[in-house]
Amino acid sequence: MNWPTVLFVFSCALLLYVIAGYPLLLMILARFFPKPIKKADFLPSVAVVIPVRNGAPYIRRKLDSVLQLDYPKELLEVLVISDGSTDETDELVREYAAWGVRLLQLPYGGKPAALNAGVPTTRNSIVLLTDIRQVLEPHSLRKMMSCFADPAVGVVSGKLIIRQGDSLEESNIGVYWKFESWIRSRLSDLDSMMGATGPFYAIRRELMVRMPPETLLDDLYVPLAAFFRGYRLVVESSAKAYDDPTSLTTEFRRKVRTLAGNYQIMQQYPGLLTSRNRMWIHYVSYKLGRLLLPFALILIAVTGFWLPHRWMVITVVAVQVAVYGLAVLDDWLAEKSILKRVSSISHTFAVMMLAALCALSVFFVPPQKLWTPTKTRPTGAN
Repeated sequence: MNWPTVLFVFSCALLLYVIAGYPLLLMILARFFPKPIKKADFLPSVAVVIPVRNGAPYIRRKLDSVLQLDYPKELLEVLVISDGSTDETDELVREYAAWGVRLLQLPYGGKPAALNAGVPTTRNSIVLLTDIRQVLEPHSLRKMMSCFADPAVGVVSGKLIIRQGDSLEESNIGVYWKFESWIRSRLSDLDSMMGATGPFYAIRRELMVRMPPETLLDDLYVPLAAFFRGYRLVVESSAKAYDDPTSLTTEFRRKVRTLAGNYQIMQQYPGLLTSRNRMWIHYVSYKLGRLLLPFALILIAVTGFWLPHRWMVITVVAVQVAVYGLAVLDDWLAEKSILKRVSSISHTFAVMMLAALCALSVFFVPPQKLWTPTKTRPTGAN
């Protein structure tokens, strides 16, 4: 067997393993080797910390959902950290001062710097970090806190639900996120997910660490510090938060940042790729595997021309032309056509792979340049 054929087979195997093989393996392991969380009715004091920059369209909706949480008010502190907001955010937050909402105004410095400055001003035993867009379900906080009754648990993520979109691409992103959430929940069943659900997670105060200001993913950097101290990072699926649908263009920018953050986090935590990581096989299969997928596709495209039989070459080329051709044609197809349902999937997949390639830019540009606001269509609370 020649080298192009070896590389072709290896790339196909990697593609199949990351997309289908590993999820199947994870499902089996989580089914037969679960590690239950020792939950109990537990009501510690909680600081709800909301970092925001120019969040005026969402701030009332967010704070209303926080104030409606089914949790003893005397155990709650609500802090909004305004990261150099230039819209009406600060004025709108001040309207909630009578309900105990505190505003901390900072010059623009990015989310990590805002959290570094804001979290130490709180005094509660648990810190709940949540973004501005997501609406929290009333019982979500109680559900999350029950997990902290287990002393092995250091970080608890809620379940983020993306509302149904109007377009096929928004629906595809929603399906992708459901798959992503499923993987995180199964990892939690085994031991720990590799980070936290950024818009909605809680951490024990003593485990909260300061971040380098250039950190792209606080929801990886902070939880992983707890993970390497031996704590579990788990998901409480009954603790729900709701987010608005996003366009594929917006998701592309977000994906570039998050995948670039995965490259960055491997530099910040080199132990992820060693035996120090008790979830090593899962990290390699899940996080690292996702980063390698576009390179596998490139190898398949190139080495496919050197396959030993002509019919193999024709088949491989035809499949790739069909998949990528549908992705290119997607924008011109009617929204309700049958072909659009297939092309939309191809388009979404191609955009995600392109985002993984663009994430390499983290090695060439300052990380702060990869931060872009996530644009959504605000909707009413669920």
